[in-house]
Amino acid sequence: MAFDFKNSSKVELNKKYEEIANKIGDEKFFTKIELSYLPEIISDNEQILAFTSGLMDGNTWLITLTDRRVIFLDKGMIYGLERTTIDLDRVNSISGKTGIFFGEIFIEDGVRERHITNVWIKTVKTFTNIMQDAVENRKNLHHNANIKKQELDTYDKLAKLAKLKDKGIISQEEFNKEKEKVLG
Repeated sequence: MAFDFKNSSKVELNKKYEEIANKIGDEKFFTKIELSYLPEIISDNEQILAFTSGLMDGNTWLITLTDRRVIFLDKGMIYGLERTTIDLDRVNSISGKTGIFFGEIFIEDGVRERHITNVWIKTVKTFTNIMQDAVENRKNLHHNANIKKQELDTYDKLAKLAKLKDKGIISQEEFNKEKEKVLG
């Protein structure tokens, strides 16, 4: 059952965030403020899968992976909340690299590569693996939707041909020939 991030109480949200943090190995390193903004930013029924934090463009960002996108949040003291997102459908690659204490995450979307440094080492591998799975799931979701659409298109074409045949507009022979084209 999907968790309702938008309408849950602070207690329920904190419990869910702790669950996600434990799964990924993130002790909410530098990201407590940004976590509080997530319910305002995510869409209805959007699910948070993982999060971590790191440096990008000279600032510390919360990097949140949902089932639809990656959300980058930075709550600056002067400029307020800055955010950027990448739809999972646009992600071309995700990779990570670990050092002694910290690691790096690279997310490439065809337009830009985001290079996040100083990522808590325990989160790099788990975050990138979960993200690779989420990207693959999005591709499969679209692939399955396309197959269903093609099947529906085929049924629609066959139904139209049957109506033409039933009305005597085309012969049985013409129907069979067109049916072979549709199914072929």
